[in-house]
Amino acid sequence: MIFSNIFFMFRFLTIVLLIYYTVPYRYKNAVITLASLIFYSWGEVKYFPIMIASTIVDFFSSQYIEKNRGDKKKMKRGLACSVIFNLGCLIFFKYTDFFISNINNFTGTSIPLLRIPLPLGISFYTFQTMSYTIDVYRGKVEAEKNIVNFSAFVTMFPQLIAGPIVLYSDVQKKLNTHEGRITLDGINEGIKLFIFGLGKKVLIANNVGALWTDIETMGFGAVSTPLAWLGIIAYSLQIYFDFSGYSLMAIGLGHMLGFDFPQNFNLPYISKSVTEFWRRWHITLSSWFRDYVYIPLGGNRKGLKRQILNMLVVWFLTGFWHGADWNFMLWGLYYFVLLAIEKVFLLKWLQKHPVPARIYTLLIIVVGWSIFYITDLKAMGGFIVRLFVPTAGVPVGYYFRNYFVSILIGILCSTPLTTKFYDKYKDNLVVMIPVLTVIFLLSVAYLVDSTYNPFIYFRF
Repeated sequence: MIFSNIFFMFRFLTIVLLIYYTVPYRYKNAVITLASLIFYSWGEVKYFPIMIASTIVDFFSSQYIEKNRGDKKKMKRGLACSVIFNLGCLIFFKYTDFFISNINNFTGTSIPLLRIPLPLGISFYTFQTMSYTIDVYRGKVEAEKNIVNFSAFVTMFPQLIAGPIVLYSDVQKKLNTHEGRITLDGINEGIKLFIFGLGKKVLIANNVGALWTDIETMGFGAVSTPLAWLGIIAYSLQIYFDFSGYSLMAIGLGHMLGFDFPQNFNLPYISKSVTEFWRRWHITLSSWFRDYVYIPLGGNRKGLKRQILNMLVVWFLTGFWHGADWNFMLWGLYYFVLLAIEKVFLLKWLQKHPVPARIYTLLIIVVGWSIFYITDLKAMGGFIVRLFVPTAGVPVGYYFRNYFVSILIGILCSTPLTTKFYDKYKDNLVVMIPVLTVIFLLSVAYLVDSTYNPFIYFRF
C-alpha cells in the first residue's frame, strides 16, 4: 500500500484517523502499531514476522544495555545483538543474490540464486531501529520501557517504507505524551503538507516520469542526443518529486498523528555545489551516515587524509545502501570523488562564482542520475556517451511537444517559488482552500484515470 492510492486515502487512512482521534490517549500508540502492521502486511504479509522480530530484538537489546549501564562488556553485548540482527536481515534479503551472482561470475560456479523478494522498507526501518539501540548505548536516550510505545516508533506507517528516517529522539516526547499530542493546528498543517506532497508525486513526478519510462522501453541505445538529455532531465525531476512528495506526505501524516518528523528535502536543485546538494537531498539519510558512520570513524578530526578516507567509506556504503548492483557503488564513488575534490580546493571557487557553480552542480547531478538508474554498465556507458557526443537516434520532437509543459512545471517547482508561496499564504484560508482543493481533486482524478503510479524508492 502506498500513500498515493485511492484505497489508502479514502478507506485505510479515513478509518485509522477516525479510530485514532476517538480512542483515549493511552490507547493511541496501540492504534498506531496495529494500523501500521496492517499497512505493512497489506502487500507483504509473509514478511510480517521480520518486522515483529526486529521490534522484539531491539526492544530487549536496549533493555539489556540500560540494565547493565556501566558494564561496558555487557552493554557491547546488547549493542552487538541489535546491530548483527539488523544488518544480518538487511544483508540477507538485499545482498545475498548479489554476492552469489558475483561469486558465480568470478569463479565459474553455478550456485543457484535465492531470488528472495526485498521486504518493503527494510533499508529504512533497520537503520532506524539500529540507531535507537546505538543511542541507548551512547546514553543519548533512555531505553523505552513500554513495548507498545516502542512498537509504535518502529512500525509507524507514515515513514515506515521510505522515510524520512526518524530517530527515537525525534518522537520520544510525543510517544510518551498522553495529553496535547494532537492539536487542530497540527492536523491542519498535516492536511496541507499531505496534499502538496500528493500533488508533487502524482501531478509532477508521474507525468514527467512517463517520458523516462518511454525511453527505457525503446532502449537507451536507440535515442538521439537531444532526447537523451530530455529524458534524463525528466528522470531527475521524477525522482525528486516522487521521493520528496512521498516524504512530504509522510511528514503531513505525522502531523495528523501528532508527531513532528524531520525535513527530508530542501530544494536540492538550487545548490551551488555537490556538497550543498547533499545537505539538501535525502537529509535524514545523510545525517544518519554522518552521525553513525562518519563521526565515529573520526570525521574531520584526524587530518585531511583520514577525512578523505572516512568520506570514501561513507560514500561506498551510501551507494551500497541504495541497491545490490555495481552501478550503485559506482554512483557512490562518483560522488565521493566529486566531494573530495570540492573539499580539497574547488568549494571555495564555487562559493565565489554562483552562476557557473549552479550550472556545474546541475550537470553533475543529472549525469549522476544516469549512473544511479541504469544497472547495465555497458548501457549506462553508452547512454552517457550519447549525452556528450552528438548521436543520431529517435528524434526529440514528438516527446518535446508532449512533455515540455510538464518538465517546465517541474523545473519551476524545483525553485523557491513554491516555498515562498506556501510561507506567504499557508494561513490565508481564502487562498489556501481553493489551491488545496484543486490539487487534491486533480490528483484524485489522475489516480482514478491512470494506471501509471510508480514509486521509485520501492526499489531500495
